[in-house]
Amino acid sequence: MKKIVVLGAGSVGRAIAIDLAKSFEVTAVDENHSNLERLSENKHIKTILTDLNEDEEVQSVVHDFDLVIGALPGYMGYKTIKQSILAGKDIVDVSLFPEDPFELNELARKNNVTVVVDAGVSPGMGNAILGYHNQKMDITSYKCYGGGLPFKREWPFEYKAVFSPMDVLEEYTRPARYVLNGELVVREALSEAEINNFEPVGSLEAWNTDGLRTLIKTMEIPNMIEKTLRYPGTIKYIKVLRETGFFSSDPLLVNGKQVRPIDVTTKLLFPVWELKKGEEDYTMLRVIIKGKENGVDKKITYNLFDRFDKETNTTSMARTTGYPCAAIANLFLNGMIDHKGICPPEYIGKDKKNFDFVLNYLTDRGVQYNVTEE
Repeated sequence: MKKIVVLGAGSVGRAIAIDLAKSFEVTAVDENHSNLERLSENKHIKTILTDLNEDEEVQSVVHDFDLVIGALPGYMGYKTIKQSILAGKDIVDVSLFPEDPFELNELARKNNVTVVVDAGVSPGMGNAILGYHNQKMDITSYKCYGGGLPFKREWPFEYKAVFSPMDVLEEYTRPARYVLNGELVVREALSEAEINNFEPVGSLEAWNTDGLRTLIKTMEIPNMIEKTLRYPGTIKYIKVLRETGFFSSDPLLVNGKQVRPIDVTTKLLFPVWELKKGEEDYTMLRVIIKGKENGVDKKITYNLFDRFDKETNTTSMARTTGYPCAAIANLFLNGMIDHKGICPPEYIGKDKKNFDFVLNYLTDRGVQYNVTEE
């Protein structure tokens, strides 16, 4: 039986480990004992308690496995991938690290390693969808709206962090890149807000985030943009926090001590943003592709509305992010992915068999994409 190691046992990593343990020998690794404790009920999953911030530790941990799954916070993602490459291990990763993954392409190819990056929902499934239709159409426009939110809207934030809270803050600060009329445009995060209707929830607010990522390099499409979804009114209070300096990493002198505002902010916000027991979340994704197919104008829309799984106590964000990663892991271990080097999801979507496999894999787990064509 093939052996998989899942680095990170938070909500997403846990969902991936449990799903893959149905077909493979799985070991989960985390520095947080309580995260591993939540996997203790599954007798088929082994656990390792260790700090993966150490480069040598990553190489040591992944040494005996056929495939590595990266489900760590974004600030750890790039270096974890690099260490996996140096260990000669293929990896499927869902961390939203800020670095350019193609900087590791030469190293991965030199080590005969496949690195699937951004193997989640957004980025992830949006990329795969675009890769698939780009083989069939002359695409002129790609729009992707995505977000994970709690059903219960509580003052003041009306939000819960359904993935790594540090990565949430990155969405509020990292400059957003998109493509307009064939030119790369850079705007500040939270810019160019719009409100649209998203059934069955209603009105949601969308703004620019840096979610195109690899698509900027891999797709020659004149108009591409990705926006994050929140409840209306979110931008106003987040901008107040950001402009006041609460997200700054520059130290301030407070009572004779150097303090980074971001460290104080995280200590205050993360407990408030935690999804409490009994609280449920949902994930919304809308991908709109426009162009011509066989000379005829065409608009294709993918809509996803997924909700918390009460039966397995799995958050929707863990399901919609983790299961695409698990599907791609299955493809790889079944010999369906032979690309060496950096392999973003749009490369996987190019192959109809692989694209259909991922969609069917998700459908079997209740993650249903509804497609309309005009």
